Amino acid sequence: MPPRIAGPAPHLRQRVLLVTHHFTPEAGAPVRRWEALIERLSPLGFEFGVLAPPPHHASGKLIDPAPQYRPGRVSTGPRGERIVRTCYRAHSTGLLSRTRDQVVAAASAVPLGLRHFRHRSTRPHIVIGTVPGIPSMFAAWALARLLGAKYVVEMRDAWPDLIAPSGMLGTSSRLGVRRRLRLFLTRMAHRSITRLQSRADLVVTTTETFGAVLRERGQRSVAVVRNGTKLPMATHEFDTPRADAGASDPLCQRPPDRPGVDRPLRALYLGTIGRAQSLDCVVKAAAIVAQRGHKLEVRIVGRGAHTARVRHLARRLEAPVSVETPVPHDEALELYRWADTAVIALHGWGPFEWTIPSKVYEVMARGTTVTAALAGEAADLVRDHGAGVVVEPDNPEALAGLWCSWCEAGAVPPVSPDAARWVEEHATWDVLAEEYARVLGGLAAS
Repeated sequence: MPPRIAGPAPHLRQRVLLVTHHFTPEAGAPVRRWEALIERLSPLGFEFGVLAPPPHHASGKLIDPAPQYRPGRVSTGPRGERIVRTCYRAHSTGLLSRTRDQVVAAASAVPLGLRHFRHRSTRPHIVIGTVPGIPSMFAAWALARLLGAKYVVEMRDAWPDLIAPSGMLGTSSRLGVRRRLRLFLTRMAHRSITRLQSRADLVVTTTETFGAVLRERGQRSVAVVRNGTKLPMATHEFDTPRADAGASDPLCQRPPDRPGVDRPLRALYLGTIGRAQSLDCVVKAAAIVAQRGHKLEVRIVGRGAHTARVRHLARRLEAPVSVETPVPHDEALELYRWADTAVIALHGWGPFEWTIPSKVYEVMARGTTVTAALAGEAADLVRDHGAGVVVEPDNPEALAGLWCSWCEAGAVPPVSPDAARWVEEHATWDVLAEEYARVLGGLAAS
């Protein structure tokens, strides 16, 4: 291992090096999170460097061949951040293929980080590894130790606890060498991630419950900085017809009819179609609703490893479900206008009780009624603030029963104003950036 480099000299600005597997110009919640945070933290005295692979999410292939995205290239981001592109490996939707890509990116991040951020003028005070992908936290740890910086690991999901229930290392129950190997790998992965968390100067989680779990395990320094949404989403100005709106205005064209009676009840899922999302349950529930003679239309908009599987299931069950390609985040408003309810569904895995999908905050701020097939802290948030209705995860009958009741009533329950108000107070990017500035500032001063 190369010799440890002395820590950074005192500086008016705090230099932060972010090691991440997802960054602009990619789309997705992890990218939006750090775009928003860097934009707001930079004026507060933080200077950012970023180590990230070329944009290739979620197809696994390079989405932009521009020279600044090639491995090893250095560019300046839109918020002034210095971006160094790591190597990557083209991948399929398979878990093993994506894991290899993450390992390649993380392994190359260490020498590239030393090359570009070891000088006195660029050496970071703090190195942050954001998860997923999991290998990023190991690269960030190595760089923090070699550069003499504080080490922060940001856990956006409940890792390592999700490894076993997700079956990411295999789900076979048969006895034999393969099963024993999978159990061994699961235990080793859990132990390695937990050990690295314990070595961090700070662990950042996105929920209070997972923060409490880590504290119970003896983690000495834990901070909660939630996922969030931008402030303009926390208003209803787009849903209020203007006094001068003419016949061409789409809001005026929307007929004031009863969902499930005069037209289909409209349910929207917008996001990743992956292993964690319980979209098989959504499709099965939609098929049950249709079999009971009710009008329903479900749109699943996004992409992910299970896109083909969900589309095939919808066809096989003849469910009133369409699976559509993703739209840019700023175009989601039209989809929400179309929908009577927004679906947020996760599997009923225990660690998901410590998780709040970022989509929950977005939909709460938007004012669309949530159909929440969730448990734990996320379910409590929806229920406590009148954002929608909660049903048991992975229970198609319960979900179908809820939608049938709305169809029979010809109405969807309205959202309480408290939902958007809570988001404005606790989960806008401005609020979260202030909290991140506080915890990072305290860490740098320690």
